[in-house]
Amino acid sequence: MWPDRRLIDLFQIEHPIIQAPMAGSMDSDLVAAVSEAGGLGSLPCAMLNAEKIRDEVAKIRARTLKPINLNFFCHTAPVPNNAREAAWRERLAPYYREFGIDPVAPAPFSNRAPFDETLLGAVLDTKPEVVSFHFGLPPTPLYEKLKREGILVISSATTVAEARWLAERGIDAVIAQGFEAGGHRGMFLTENVFAQVGTMALVPQVVDAVKVPVIASGGIADARGIAAAFALGASAVQIGSAYLRCPEARISAPHRGALAAARDDGTVLTNVITGRPARGFINRIIREVGPISDVAPQFPLAAGAVQPLRAKAEAQGSGDFSPLWSGQAVALGRDMGAGELTVKLSAEARKRLEKLAR
Repeated sequence: MWPDRRLIDLFQIEHPIIQAPMAGSMDSDLVAAVSEAGGLGSLPCAMLNAEKIRDEVAKIRARTLKPINLNFFCHTAPVPNNAREAAWRERLAPYYREFGIDPVAPAPFSNRAPFDETLLGAVLDTKPEVVSFHFGLPPTPLYEKLKREGILVISSATTVAEARWLAERGIDAVIAQGFEAGGHRGMFLTENVFAQVGTMALVPQVVDAVKVPVIASGGIADARGIAAAFALGASAVQIGSAYLRCPEARISAPHRGALAAARDDGTVLTNVITGRPARGFINRIIREVGPISDVAPQFPLAAGAVQPLRAKAEAQGSGDFSPLWSGQAVALGRDMGAGELTVKLSAEARKRLEKLAR
């Protein structure tokens, strides 16, 4: 009933829907619900150590034995730049004074780590069916070990050039991440955020450029978006922000409130939260410091200095300094359980595609 079943057959899933991994906003509950419903649940591991990954996967496997995806970042570890970090602290100093925070206290460490041998060990121990990467691919020896174990590997591309780069290295599928997507941009061959491509334009060009299946991501939150993605040549979709509205999502009250009041123009790409462009709701720090600042330190160092402000604001019920990640289509989402949402989106999309085929 689907015009392209390559991803369904490759991943051995029922619905061509991948729940996007959203670090800091979810845990095993969301993954298990989506996978058990027949989609591909994805556990974000960039902020987890190896022990926590094993623990989370054990919780998932206790609830479902269906395929799952573990997601990792593979950015280059930042090189400390004392002058830039001092300038960043100086830019944030008025907010520190406002909240009564010592402006010279050491910044908390940002726990977003790139994929390494230790994390590879956790993957080999837990044996997920799929591993996905953001910001390119890990070093070749690590990548080749995954492939030798028979684990399917996918990664995000924000341009055709990035998609070709991934395909040349034997990737099993490419996630075409459009400009509309929430969270961090997966860009790795370019730093020009202003030239990023929208999903409608990106997907068909990636489909034409690579032979592997393409997963459409960005601005997809309902059956119309799924049907459009297949019409553009995609073999599956990756959906993130719509799942944030599910009760299984682990987000703050300010974040959930922002989702409930979402508009089409309520998000922006910003680097002031972590140091790397990501799409989220416009809040105080983005309005007053960003959205794009050349003072923000290299990813993920910027997040450390923002963390004390986030903690103080959230304690007062405010998301003014929080990463309220969201894509542009979140207002199309619905408040329901993740498993129910997966099944409903699939059924509604199939009906639309059948109608178009008549």
